[in-house]
Amino acid sequence: MSNRRLVLTDATGVVAHPAATVVLLRDAPDGCEALMVRRNAQLAFHGGAWVFPGGRIDPDDAQGLDPSDTIGAARRAAVREAREEASVDVATDGLVLFSRWITPEGLPKRFDAWFFAARAGADDVRVDGGEIHEHRWMRPAEALAAQKAGAIELPPPTWVTLHGLADYACVDAALTALAHAPLEEFLPRLYVVADGACSLYAGDVAYDSGEVDTPGPRHRLWMLESGWRYERSTA
Repeated sequence: MSNRRLVLTDATGVVAHPAATVVLLRDAPDGCEALMVRRNAQLAFHGGAWVFPGGRIDPDDAQGLDPSDTIGAARRAAVREAREEASVDVATDGLVLFSRWITPEGLPKRFDAWFFAARAGADDVRVDGGEIHEHRWMRPAEALAAQKAGAIELPPPTWVTLHGLADYACVDAALTALAHAPLEEFLPRLYVVADGACSLYAGDVAYDSGEVDTPGPRHRLWMLESGWRYERSTA
């Protein structure tokens, strides 16, 4: 993955603003838990949704860094957002970069977000009551089940991230696996299907054509009225 500072603009001129997200993990008696925060329902972007702490990379986050060091600025932004949104301190060197999510082209608001994971400290979580209205520690499988039941709303990047974390029994296992895995890049392409929508990712046979029934490799998220399903294969 290149560390160049990129400003991504789609055909309509909408810029994908650089951003950072931090997935804070802790061990619990019944498995690994992630810190989730609920965005103010009045916000234009994912208002009311449950997400991980995060936000735009500010100019101050890049202060003193080489202009090409996007990831360095993203690390600082992740630390700052964890403090601002949840009142928790995270060490920059404790962040594990594991994915990058770019909002699909054609949407009115877009972000180019770097996702980090880290072990949570002993700080008490306190939300600001402005942009963030609530927080919960949830096992990934619990959050996915709540979304399926209609109890909470999860944006697709949050859903896919939780899906990937669901198999880890402890924080050490999750962070070790993420640190050794290749960095994942997601630039979704959305297509309407009969029962909802399908979000296609690079490597899917239909990524360029949108022909979702074409036989071949799969890398997609089905967002259907009957439930969401992540599908990934190479055959």
